[in-house]
Amino acid sequence: MRIPSVLLACSLAVSAVAQKPSTAPPSVAEAKAFLDRANAALLKAATDGSHAEWLAETYINEDSEATTALLNEQGSKLSLDLIEESHRFDKLTLPAEMRRQMMLLQVGAPAAPHDPKLLAEETRLAASLTGAYGKGRYCPPKPEIPQNSPSILKALFNCMSVDDVDTFMAQSRDAAELTRVWVGWHSVGAPMRKDYERFIELQNIGAKEQGYKDTGDLWRAGYDMTPAQFSAEVNRAWAQLEPLYRELHTYVRHRLIAKYGVAADRKDGMIPAQLLGNTWAQEWGNIYDIVSPTDPKLAQFKPVNLEQALKKQIEANDKVGLKPNTNGTIYFGADCENGVSTRGAHTGPCFKPGSDELQASRLAAAKDMVKYGESFFTSLGFMPLPKTFWERSQFVHPRDRDVVCHASAWDVDQVDDLRVKMCIEVNDDYFTTVHHELGHNFYQRAYNQQPMIFRSGANDGFHEAIGDAIALSITPSYLKQIGLTDSEPPAEADIPLQLRTALDKIAFLPFALALDTWRWQVFSGEIKPADYNKAWWQLREKYQGVAPPVNRSEADFDPGAKMHVPSNVPYVRYFLARIYQFQFYKAMCDASGYKGPLNRCSFYGSKAAGDKLNAMLMAGQSQPWQQTLKTMTGSDHLDAGPMMEYFAPLYNWLKQQNAAAK
Repeated sequence: MRIPSVLLACSLAVSAVAQKPSTAPPSVAEAKAFLDRANAALLKAATDGSHAEWLAETYINEDSEATTALLNEQGSKLSLDLIEESHRFDKLTLPAEMRRQMMLLQVGAPAAPHDPKLLAEETRLAASLTGAYGKGRYCPPKPEIPQNSPSILKALFNCMSVDDVDTFMAQSRDAAELTRVWVGWHSVGAPMRKDYERFIELQNIGAKEQGYKDTGDLWRAGYDMTPAQFSAEVNRAWAQLEPLYRELHTYVRHRLIAKYGVAADRKDGMIPAQLLGNTWAQEWGNIYDIVSPTDPKLAQFKPVNLEQALKKQIEANDKVGLKPNTNGTIYFGADCENGVSTRGAHTGPCFKPGSDELQASRLAAAKDMVKYGESFFTSLGFMPLPKTFWERSQFVHPRDRDVVCHASAWDVDQVDDLRVKMCIEVNDDYFTTVHHELGHNFYQRAYNQQPMIFRSGANDGFHEAIGDAIALSITPSYLKQIGLTDSEPPAEADIPLQLRTALDKIAFLPFALALDTWRWQVFSGEIKPADYNKAWWQLREKYQGVAPPVNRSEADFDPGAKMHVPSNVPYVRYFLARIYQFQFYKAMCDASGYKGPLNRCSFYGSKAAGDKLNAMLMAGQSQPWQQTLKTMTGSDHLDAGPMMEYFAPLYNWLKQQNAAAK
């Protein structure tokens, strides 16, 4: 889940923006004129760049990659020229708003070399690496299959996209098959390795030309504090949360050993990565069936079967599901027999794979999913999404081309051309993802009256946290309000529900920290190219307690199998967001007047909560994030306290379970 970079491209001739430096002392009026020009140029650049990037991710081919690379190159040149010109005003006393724009312009620059040849090389590599990931497939060896075999059997040996792999890793409970598919997908990274090494070199050249030690230093400079202060802020928050994570890890490991035996029982105490229900072992919610409480008093309480409820309410009897009929042809629909769906009093057609009817039905169901998220925001007082959102977004995977399915939110014109790019299925994961991505869109629209330089989140962690704070309100109370469940469970059901949530929210934290720690050390040179993969797994083991299912070597490049590495998207924002979202959530629960255990709060329908949220969103990046956070929550720092409050019942329960298991 990410927002595409907006300062990537520009169709303007740079000479139309950059001005010849003057030898006379600068004035405030000149600084204002410069910022006006910069904001206008960056707005045009962002719009043109977003159009190109949208094309590159929804029509992956050599031409779209080349176009994106060219516009990225022009945009990087524009940013570098503007930064160079901005330094003319460094010693000038400016009004606070203007000084902040100057500062953000300088720290928000791409790590790109000034040399035109190196810049062209870097942007070409960036487009190529992103495209390589988007086209990545795992193609298992195909055995001889008799011609008269059912189609469903043949389909098992088709090449697998990352979405296919995700589904398999979530659903399979065969340790050997999980290992096979895990290894197969991670092989997509190896061909990227040399290009990535060179890409890092070029990024660091650009960062050093701007006065930073390396690109990691540049990335951490954009948080209204020094890079060292930022690293300390992150580590302090992790120290608050690590004890809860260690209890969760211990509990999950014991349950996996009970399920898989020797395949899960490593002597070093690590958990094999392929057994955690996720391609990257970053979130573990898909293995809830394995680790759910066994105490009969708790086991009776099951999380709402949201997928089933969604399919029923979306009226998807003829839209989703798959069942082969008697002759082996796969039809889509519920209870299919010979191409006809029958359920209750309804009778209708089942759709063959690849049919226009099937694609149309998937699109309709996907839009219905998005409407749930939109209705949450409108219940808080926000205006509905524009008509163009429904016309221009990618909601499902097209049948005719490769696309990047990784969910993302877009504001193409930086005003109201809002879009999402997803390949939605009707299930609980996508239900949450929809709320997350729309959080970006409503944030983007809220700050669209700010100067272009301020049209961003208070920091990038804020942007990721908004939708997730909303998604925390997907409680049984909320699901009952919108008709997806008939009743709310009693208080004693909190442990199963909290465990399911923690498997995603808590388990994710050390993965995010390990990923960007690896990248920061790659940028700094602490990790040498010869040790890329070795260091990757050392950090995964240190923070997550997770290990690969088979021995890995430097012939592999496992970081490349995670989209954010080849696409060069900073990842610590997601760590921040996991913590900020609980701070925002608590603030909105308090504003709504809710009284009770934090984990049972839903502020759906609360205009007071919406007003508090909107005030924060409208500020964009116009002031230090600490000030924005304090206005929203009363705290001016990253604070895991609300997160620990939310999970307090589970934390105590996990400690009891682990003590009993010794």
